[in-house]
Amino acid sequence: MSFWRKLYFAVYLLFFKNTAEDYRPYALFFPAIRRFLVTNYLKKCGVNLRVKSGSEISPKSEVGHDSELGTRCMIQSHCSIGSNVIMGPDIKIYSRNHQYSQLDTPIQYQGKKQYRTKVGDDVWIGANVIILAGVEVGNHVIIAAGAVVTKDVPDYAIVGGNPAKVISYRNEK
Repeated sequence: MSFWRKLYFAVYLLFFKNTAEDYRPYALFFPAIRRFLVTNYLKKCGVNLRVKSGSEISPKSEVGHDSELGTRCMIQSHCSIGSNVIMGPDIKIYSRNHQYSQLDTPIQYQGKKQYRTKVGDDVWIGANVIILAGVEVGNHVIIAAGAVVTKDVPDYAIVGGNPAKVISYRNEK
């Protein structure tokens, strides 16, 4: 990661991560600064990114065009977020998990495994959703508030629950 990307990331985390939302009358220029910093520290970022207050996304992640990082979202490294994705508050998208196969070694000493987690285009993620490491969410998907997504989600699906299950499809009448 370049010096400038590291600097933008540090400035964002230290000074601008928790600044006022755009709908607050005293927000001033904070949303624009958040957008500038995040856009410039991400591995890859499309145009018109909206970054809500408290959003935390790894510099190793990618985001498409016209997407939104929800209030207090947490997105780990190696995650890919498509274009036109909207997020409710408190979303968690994970990309790594603890290893636990060795019974004679405590889990905390077995290390972590990195996965690629992907969210497709035109996805609406409701509040308090958790997407686990390695899951692929298809295009045109709706994930209901509070869902825990443990498996891949097909295109056009509407999912909800814990664990998340397909409720219906957007392209069915």
